[in-house]
Amino acid sequence: MAILTIACSPVEDNPQPVQVAPTYITFSQNEFHFPVEGGSAQLEITAPSRPTLSGIPYWIKVTDGVYVNYKITYTITVEANYTHSPKEDYINVQIGTRLGGFAVYQECIGDPIDSNADIDIKLTNKNSSRDANCVYQFLRYIYGQRILSGVQSTDTANNNIALNRVYEITGKHPALSCYDFIFLQYSPTPENWSWKIDYSNISAAKEHWDANGLVSYMWHWNVPTSEAAWEKGKNGEFNGYGFYSNDTAFDITRALTDGTWENEFLLGDIDKVAGYLKLLQAEGIPVIWRPLHEAAGNYNIYGTNGAWFWWGRGGAEPCKRLWKLLRDKLEGEYGLDNLIWVWTLDATQGAETQYSDWYPGNEYVDIIGVDIYADDTEAKQRQYNAAVALSGGHKMVTISECGNIPDPRKCLSAAQFWSWFLVWDLDSYSLNTDTYWKTLMASPAVIGREDMPFMK
Repeated sequence: MAILTIACSPVEDNPQPVQVAPTYITFSQNEFHFPVEGGSAQLEITAPSRPTLSGIPYWIKVTDGVYVNYKITYTITVEANYTHSPKEDYINVQIGTRLGGFAVYQECIGDPIDSNADIDIKLTNKNSSRDANCVYQFLRYIYGQRILSGVQSTDTANNNIALNRVYEITGKHPALSCYDFIFLQYSPTPENWSWKIDYSNISAAKEHWDANGLVSYMWHWNVPTSEAAWEKGKNGEFNGYGFYSNDTAFDITRALTDGTWENEFLLGDIDKVAGYLKLLQAEGIPVIWRPLHEAAGNYNIYGTNGAWFWWGRGGAEPCKRLWKLLRDKLEGEYGLDNLIWVWTLDATQGAETQYSDWYPGNEYVDIIGVDIYADDTEAKQRQYNAAVALSGGHKMVTISECGNIPDPRKCLSAAQFWSWFLVWDLDSYSLNTDTYWKTLMASPAVIGREDMPFMK
């Protein structure tokens, strides 16, 4: 078995170790962190019984500061019948900070898990930030082995109430929290309002990220139903706004046409949301970004108005154009490099031939999500197969929303390698009892925030 090292700071051509008493730690596969004092460090790494053949190297992350040459010697312990080669590297690290990271087994002899062998190695944005790439590589690493727990933010969609409720029930926080720009038009609310929303306050997301949680944002994109409603919205009157198809006549085709009021509104909203995403970028917070969710709806197979959101009402082609415009604006014009793009597949039974019509393409999507609302907690083979097939097996797939939680233990046993599950509402789904939550969060199959590696 060989392990590679990627340093987050430049490695000198001929570094010499600082001769200081070595620091010795034990590392148990998922993560490690220890004080950096300079000198040598010996890592004792115990390999699992079935190491992962993933092609992703091990890396170490450090923060900016004063760096010294630092020698890392790996002492790798493996079970019988496995082979390995010792590894020694030099990196530059900061004195007085904490060194953090996690290991992935690059090469092994034996019977590896190959669930992520075909998954794209890199994010689609070639200029993605180091932090975004680290999160993506971590997701690739656990894929097929464990499933992240997640919850949707409640009330103002910009707080950690749901996270903390799960902690009160189980003693562990979910690993992923999803926030929502659903109240974008109100942000910031006037000082005299009793109800407050201000997306420039990113304290909830930062608190979660600083505690090793993963941050996701989605966008229930409210739009005016008419130009008159837009004019009223400029004065803080948003009664004529909505995101459901039945609540607004907003035309996506006109919104993608230069010179229309719809286009002016659309670009203004993108500018506004970009400003809030840049605040997260400035704090080094990667965002698992899921806009334009559930675009296809039910594909009209039950009659008209199959797309329940305005961004899907015009059909697949305008929706894909909007997705690409959003990417071009956020990444190209606004320089956002911290986004991991999640496309939501509507896996409606009976519409299988239409799934690919709506997909923006592998070059525009990092992860594929499926929103699953069922009356049971069984594994969901049909939805999983559809999500995997959509990208030809090149994208990780996830349960981007759910009501009753498909049991991760059953999913993994059925070779359904969902990246995470995200519960939409803690109160509305009868099978998500406190006992069920406790069982899931205590399961080795499920990752909570307290199980997450240090990735700062």
